[in-house]
Amino acid sequence: MRVASVAGLALLAGLLSGGGSAADETTGPAGFAAACGAEDSDTGTVTAGVGVAVDVPATGEVGRPVQPGPVTLTVTLSRADLAELLPEGTEAFVSRAALKVEVAQNGDSAEASWELHAPSTPLPADGDVALVHSGDVPYVTLGSAGDVDFSVKELTIELRAATAEPEKTAPPLTTVMCRLKEGENGHLATTRVTDGAGTDPSGTSETPTTPKGGSGRATDKDIAVEPATAEGDEDPDYCPVEPPVGEVDASEAPQPPPGDPVSTFENPNPQASCANAAGLANVFKMDGAMIINDPADHPALVSVKTLTHVTSRPPDAAGGYYIRIDNLANLELPDADSTFLAFGFQPVTAKVSFENSPITISTGNVGTEAFSTAYFHQSLRLHDVEINGTPLDVGSNCRTSKPFKVVLNGGAAYVNVGVGGRLDGEVTIPPFTGCGTGGEDLNPLFTASISGPGNRVFMNQASTCIPTNPENSYCPPPPAEIPGEERAQ
Repeated sequence: MRVASVAGLALLAGLLSGGGSAADETTGPAGFAAACGAEDSDTGTVTAGVGVAVDVPATGEVGRPVQPGPVTLTVTLSRADLAELLPEGTEAFVSRAALKVEVAQNGDSAEASWELHAPSTPLPADGDVALVHSGDVPYVTLGSAGDVDFSVKELTIELRAATAEPEKTAPPLTTVMCRLKEGENGHLATTRVTDGAGTDPSGTSETPTTPKGGSGRATDKDIAVEPATAEGDEDPDYCPVEPPVGEVDASEAPQPPPGDPVSTFENPNPQASCANAAGLANVFKMDGAMIINDPADHPALVSVKTLTHVTSRPPDAAGGYYIRIDNLANLELPDADSTFLAFGFQPVTAKVSFENSPITISTGNVGTEAFSTAYFHQSLRLHDVEINGTPLDVGSNCRTSKPFKVVLNGGAAYVNVGVGGRLDGEVTIPPFTGCGTGGEDLNPLFTASISGPGNRVFMNQASTCIPTNPENSYCPPPPAEIPGEERAQ
């Protein structure tokens, strides 16, 4: 609520910028009419227009998460009706929305709560007011094949006047309940879930089972909405509270074209969040690749501070529109296991440790073209090396001679840091140093077999989770398919 309205609108522009989605189906916005009124109030109800736009996969598999999102919820009220719901003298306000969504399949149903937020919105003098909420939502896991319907059942909005120092002057809170008017079914989307072998769903539920990753709370149903842990599984990774540290460096992102000066907003209170990410790193000379941050082996979370800076310039006569949203991230990668055929015939296994500098993730638009860039420096260290099953002592400091630059680009495929997406690039690995013990110099061996240009890197980031939001503190897993179909080519 400290962020000025213009910055809030800039954030919204960043959330909506960029094209494409990992989802197979984009619905909406679905439009409904709702009757809304203040909770515990005798002032009656008012009519609101409700629009929901959400990306939903067209197909899914039994036991694997179906991830709706991102979600944009627009609630439109007349200025007069909205003013009745706000404290007298309100000039700007913030709002939070909770959509109750029914997830139904084969006669069973469960309820999902979609928590969404809107930036600070000024109260105009007249006309209609659109409250635009957005955010990420929990995934759903199904234990049986069959069509799954997502439908809006109810909407709760919390309105609060925006103040400069909300922690010192707590503004009054208004809770507004909205129910769909008669004749509105609230349907959003349908996902066809198969048994994983491509078999068409029969529409008849088999004996319910608790899917892996399901909550276990809906034991009488075959639908798990909340991303919790099934019995016997390890505890999931929840977003840590430690935010990333370091300085933003957006030098590798597209810069403003020549023209009018740009303005930069520095956010004094960026949101701390986390995300899962996984990928592949090719080693060109080895004609192979290794998995980075393996989802099956205790992956690390990316720690993110969102919207640290917003740099923008309004459109000019030549169409020189520009906006860039910078985010700061840290990622302490676990060791990666690698197996290659050195020189085309000798099997070599090793563990690779990574040292990363702070990561700057920038998204935005230059004119009508969306961009996304992640930029950082990285060093590699090799250890636990074996050649044809025989240990090779490389010492404790066998590493690249210097950090190397990593620049990953996603274009419009990486929507924004909140939604995530795919990024890829190419790196040049420096020569190795410090390899060998007892006077044996193994630097030339690793430099000859690994160092050089042409090494492709592919990363896929899942949507973020927020430690201060109980409804969104669980981090969704990265996409099931690790990017890099071009691996070792």
